[in-house]
Amino acid sequence: MKKQLQIFLFLFISASLFSQKSAEEQLADQFFQSKDYAKAIVYYENLYDKNPATFYTPYFKCLLAVKDLKKAEKIAKRQIKVSPDNLTYYVDLGQVYKADSNISKANDQYVKAIKELSQDISQTLELGKAFMVVKEYGYAIETYKKGRKYNIHVYPFFNELAEVYKTLGDIRSMINEYLDEIGYKETNLQDVVMQLQNSLGYDDEKGGLNNPILKQEIQRRIQQHPDKTVYYQFLIDILIQQKDFEGAFIHSKALDKREKQEGDLIMRLGKICVLNEDFETAQKCFDYVISLGKDNFNYVLACVESANAQFEKITKQKNYTQADLTDVEQRLKNTIKQFGYNQLSVSMVHKLAVLQGFYLNKVQEAIDMLNEVINTSGIDKASIAELKLDLGDLLLINNEIWDASLLYSQVEKAYKYEPIGQEAKFRNAKVAFYTGDFKWAKAQLDVLKGATSKLIANDAMDLSLVISDAIGIDTNDVPLKMFASADLLLLQHKTTEGLQRMDSINILFDNHSLADDIYYKKAGVFAQQGKYKEALEAYQRVVDAYGEDIYGDDALFKMAEIYQYNLKDTEKAKTLYQEVITKYPGSIYTVEARKRFRKLRGDVVN
Repeated sequence: MKKQLQIFLFLFISASLFSQKSAEEQLADQFFQSKDYAKAIVYYENLYDKNPATFYTPYFKCLLAVKDLKKAEKIAKRQIKVSPDNLTYYVDLGQVYKADSNISKANDQYVKAIKELSQDISQTLELGKAFMVVKEYGYAIETYKKGRKYNIHVYPFFNELAEVYKTLGDIRSMINEYLDEIGYKETNLQDVVMQLQNSLGYDDEKGGLNNPILKQEIQRRIQQHPDKTVYYQFLIDILIQQKDFEGAFIHSKALDKREKQEGDLIMRLGKICVLNEDFETAQKCFDYVISLGKDNFNYVLACVESANAQFEKITKQKNYTQADLTDVEQRLKNTIKQFGYNQLSVSMVHKLAVLQGFYLNKVQEAIDMLNEVINTSGIDKASIAELKLDLGDLLLINNEIWDASLLYSQVEKAYKYEPIGQEAKFRNAKVAFYTGDFKWAKAQLDVLKGATSKLIANDAMDLSLVISDAIGIDTNDVPLKMFASADLLLLQHKTTEGLQRMDSINILFDNHSLADDIYYKKAGVFAQQGKYKEALEAYQRVVDAYGEDIYGDDALFKMAEIYQYNLKDTEKAKTLYQEVITKYPGSIYTVEARKRFRKLRGDVVN
């Protein structure tokens, strides 16, 4: 109701004001708007005589439009005489002479206007704008530069000059005006970044402010003004946007040494590098901070992040050697030993347990460590819950199935409505699956289809479908029991027995619905063993024969990963990632596939 009243009052006032205009004024405005300047002049001439200040501008424009230059010159001179401080009238007079092809006389008026310029900032802004309107850009530049001399410590006209240079297409001069601005006032950096984004454009695919001139000019400023840290900061931000992490590290290190920042900036860069999977540069960042010594307050965190980065490289890039695994294990052990079992080292304990249990076949050693850490005081309950899930997984590998289930149940009960509780519930459902209790497993999985974690919900849906499809209408669960027990054998690193049992399903139950599940599982085992040819063949069979079923998108994505990371065939990987995007637009892999495709294509991905 209030809003309606406001609208009504606005319309009423607008109508009242319009009605206050004389009929003569309304006709003048109407002809002016329709560009019928000759008819408009008839009315504006009389209106101007009565009220020069109000009607000068439209009257002058009409006279200029119809080339009545004598009258236009006369009223412009009259306005100069009446209002000598309004220098825009000199620009109008210049326009009259220019229309008469008397360029020299026009320039005299422009020069005179600038000569009359005072220290009044608003006067400078008005004159500069007047020159811009008539496209006299050179005089606009002179105006703002003179205004800068008068007001260098108050208002240096950086934005106005930058806008003129932008209009002229002089990008280098425009950039330098903005760089002068942040040199003049460093707190204006974010405003300048926004202005440059508006002027140069922000390119998501090519790394934000991806302009070579900008980078050149910032580097030149760094050389000229090494004391101005804001230029370092600006360049580093641009390099990070463009994913030039090596360049960002070099400049961050120089800035860190100059400002004695004790590694703050470089720690931030290292974490960004890990997120973008540039593990080499991340390692350089953390190693640099470690080199600052144990007394540095970032030392402990740098040690932790360094070990974590090595683990992430191993598990994400999937092109590791046995020596790499051993090296990371030793790094994690040494770091944990250095700082002990506490809240800080929990993430490393988790990673070491995963590494030993699933990569190095040191299951019992990992179990012993987790049991010790779980019973250590000073670690928060949420972290203990995470470690209990890890321990449950390792107990499954050790065939201590019910002990594993007990741990999962403890976590599920303590965090029933939280993601970690849902994860525990899913793992318990898998225990039921492994042991052949398919009815209970499916009931739990169906509940988890509504989990807050998209990944858990997706995995729960997939396993639920496997159970439904495998048992079918004949309720024969023998093939599924064989498959579930084979899956558990694979988890327990009993690879030969697991694969043999899966092959026997295909022999005993020809054309069973589990065929795609079997090929997908076998492909994963082959990939882990480094048998990439066999893995690709198995994944391809899933795509060709069962592409519309559960694992079509999974198999295609896994193939792309093998080509990218293990076989180093980027073209084939790029093709497969693109196929994931186009063939399975609703897949959970689509976002990551698009990111990797663009990266392989040469784009700089944010």
